[in-house]
Amino acid sequence: MFASLAGKTVIVTGASRGIGRGIAKRFGAAGLNVVVVSRTLAEAEIVADEIGANAVAVAADVSTPAGATAMAEAAVRRFGSIDILCANAGIFPAAKLSEMTPEQFDHVINTNLKSCFLTVSAVLPAMSQAGWGRIILTSSITGPLTGYPGWSHYGASKAGQLGFMRTAAIELAPKNITMNAVLPGNIFTEGLEGNGTDYIAAMEASIPLKRLGTPEDIANAALFLASHEAAYITGQTITVDGGQVLPESMAALDALN
Repeated sequence: MFASLAGKTVIVTGASRGIGRGIAKRFGAAGLNVVVVSRTLAEAEIVADEIGANAVAVAADVSTPAGATAMAEAAVRRFGSIDILCANAGIFPAAKLSEMTPEQFDHVINTNLKSCFLTVSAVLPAMSQAGWGRIILTSSITGPLTGYPGWSHYGASKAGQLGFMRTAAIELAPKNITMNAVLPGNIFTEGLEGNGTDYIAAMEASIPLKRLGTPEDIANAALFLASHEAAYITGQTITVDGGQVLPESMAALDALN
C-alpha cells in the first residue's frame, strides 16, 4: 500500500527515551537509516544498538547552533544525506507562574522551541540540494489545544512550534520539503512510571479510548507524515490522543454509563 522509505535517512532528536525512542525504532524497523540524537552519547548508543547496523548515535545539544550543526554534519558524514527530520527534543518540568523564574522559562523555550528553528535550519542545505524532504515536529495537545497548571512555559513552547511550522511550511514548499506536526495526548513513557497506578487510572478515565497512548502510536503518525503518500500534506497537525480533547468535561464520559 505504501511505497518504501527504506534507505532514506532520518534524524530523530530527543531519541534516547520516550516518544523519541519509539519514533527512532519505528523508522529503523521500516528500513531507514536512523541518526539517534541525544545530549548523552551513552543513552543514544543504547537506542542505536536496539535498532541495529542502520543506526548511528550522535551526542548534540540541539538547543544550540553548534549542536544542531554537529547533528546535521554527522548525519551527512555517516549516511550521505538527510531526508527526514523528526524534531522531537523536549522537556516538561512543572512550575506554576507564582514560582517560575525567567531562567526556567527560557530553558523550556530554548529546548522545545528554539531547537526546532535550529535543527530545521541545520538540515535545510542537505534537503534543498536533494530537492526532497520531510520535517515532523512533536508538539502536544498542551498549549495548542489545552492547558494544565504548571505548564504555561511548556504550553507556550508547543503552541509556538505550530506558529513556526505554518510559516516555515510555506517557505519550504517550493523546495519540495513538507513540514507537519504530531500532537500527542497522554503517552505512557518512562516519565509516568513513578506516578503510581492511581494517577495512571485517573488519566485513563479522562480518555474516551480508556488507555494511555504509546510511543508507537506517535511513531506511526510520524512515519505516515514522512511517507511518499503524504507528499501533498504540509503545515498540518495530527492529534493522537485517544479522543482526549473531545469531551467538554468528565460529565460527558460519565453520561456513557
